[in-house]
Amino acid sequence: MANILDRLIHPDERVALFIDGANLYSAAKALAFDIDYRKLLEEFHRRGRFIRASYYTALLEDQDFSPIRPLVDWLDYNGYSVVTKPAKEYVDAGGRRRLKGDMDVEIAIDLVEAAGYADHAFLFSGDGDFLPAVEAAKRKGMRISVVSTIRSAPPMAADEIRRAADNFLDLADLMALFGRPPRERVHTEEEEQ
Repeated sequence: MANILDRLIHPDERVALFIDGANLYSAAKALAFDIDYRKLLEEFHRRGRFIRASYYTALLEDQDFSPIRPLVDWLDYNGYSVVTKPAKEYVDAGGRRRLKGDMDVEIAIDLVEAAGYADHAFLFSGDGDFLPAVEAAKRKGMRISVVSTIRSAPPMAADEIRRAADNFLDLADLMALFGRPPRERVHTEEEEQ
């Protein structure tokens, strides 16, 4: 049975994935499911000429235990190229502890550079800040598919990034391929950022 990925990926295409960890986590949480990263990798390995899956996230380095660390370690040992940087902790105006660890620059640079070795990139983020990188990669001949969701409230994918991409895939439509029911959450959305 053919699925949406079969229709999008040509067997000879060199395919690369760029996963904004915090953004994908938030989108999946908004749709009430978890990502099965093993299945996600398997789905893309089956199609085209798979090159790499890069996962980007910020980590609190000074803590003895970070709730995201087991996932990052698992990804690193199971076929993902993991890109991390230290998250910065701050207290917002309401007195709540927040984390800041934006990976947009790292993802944007890697996406544009990938146009030299990949034909089709899947960007797992609906962040409109990626618009210049998507446009630059397309000018170099790369096809871009954006994976996020507009079925959440609020939508997680900016209109401009959806329009700029060659394809927009709603994460809700991919749930059957690499989703699973949510487990008890041990970390919060803030800790993923």
